[in-house]
Amino acid sequence: MTLILTDDQSMFRDAAKRFAAERAPVSQLRKLRDDIDPIGFSRDVWKEMADMGWAGVLVPEEHGGVGFGFVGAGLIAAEVGRNLSSTPLLSSAVLAVTALLRGGTPAQKETLLPAIASGDLLIAFASDESVRHSPYQIATRCAGKYKLSGRKLHVLDGHVADRLIVSARTSSDTGSRDGITLFLVDPKAAGVTITRTSMVDSRNSATIDLRDVVVGEDDIIGTFDKGAIVLDAVLDAGRAVLAAELLGVAEESFERTLSYLRDREQFSVKIGSFQALQHRAAHLFCEIELVRSVVLRTLQALDAQEPTAPSLVCLAKAKASDIARLATNEAVQMHGGIGMTDEFDIGFFMKRARAAAETFGDQYYHTDRFAQLAGY
Repeated sequence: MTLILTDDQSMFRDAAKRFAAERAPVSQLRKLRDDIDPIGFSRDVWKEMADMGWAGVLVPEEHGGVGFGFVGAGLIAAEVGRNLSSTPLLSSAVLAVTALLRGGTPAQKETLLPAIASGDLLIAFASDESVRHSPYQIATRCAGKYKLSGRKLHVLDGHVADRLIVSARTSSDTGSRDGITLFLVDPKAAGVTITRTSMVDSRNSATIDLRDVVVGEDDIIGTFDKGAIVLDAVLDAGRAVLAAELLGVAEESFERTLSYLRDREQFSVKIGSFQALQHRAAHLFCEIELVRSVVLRTLQALDAQEPTAPSLVCLAKAKASDIARLATNEAVQMHGGIGMTDEFDIGFFMKRARAAAETFGDQYYHTDRFAQLAGY
């Protein structure tokens, strides 16, 4: 499998690049933050993105999407990373859609997928319950038929979601991969309390408390007690697309740094002529190229449903997290004092790199998971 984009994929990427730069640049994120926007993104811009196929990038054409697969989602995510665009792309168009495609009933798919693809419906995925990512540490319980009680943390776009997908324990002990079931939940149902939280990168997150929330059998996604199969697929989809976004963060940070090195003078000399800075830039360039290759290969593997896809996801998320951290650190250092100021954009890239690296497992989590998948 070649690591080269097709003509259609290249055109899709170019369209995403132009749109993100024009309609969802870093300045928009800054304004959303400074205005303490209650939504955290522009619904009008998200609707425009949906019209371009972003919301339905994973949705098959028969359900109103464009069916461009994970490679297409990754191309969009990279441009989102370059511009720090605030969108519900990850939460609704990737996580929720993957859950429905892998475990949804025909009725769920027919009802929900077209609404997501059109941008009219937002679904948030509520899984994590601890400060650090640990997907099977689920204490939320489903009692009887069926009442959910528990607390979910770091739910992306949870405060504005029209529906929630909640993982709950229907048997076994906390920490076990067995005994997990996914449920569709109405956020307005009795017993649901949603508290918006603000992350360091000014992105949306929420804490969701569930107290005897009644759901029905037709709200189950996947197989009862065997929800980990869908959960794993959903999280790997999110991790791969996040790796693509981190690639975009690293690329833009590097390009802005190169531009600064070419323009900034010290003692009447362009600092880009300093050999030490050239060596650091060359090293970072090589690392970013490696990330680009592994991210594309991972997205291709997910589209082809290859058995090695989970291992590649670990590799991509670990490497992208590490190099985005390196790229933003180098950017701040090479920009000198102004790189530390809020009025300069580089700090926004550093914050996003840190938050995205922690989401769904940092480089250490995925190094360990890679070893487990390899049988070590």
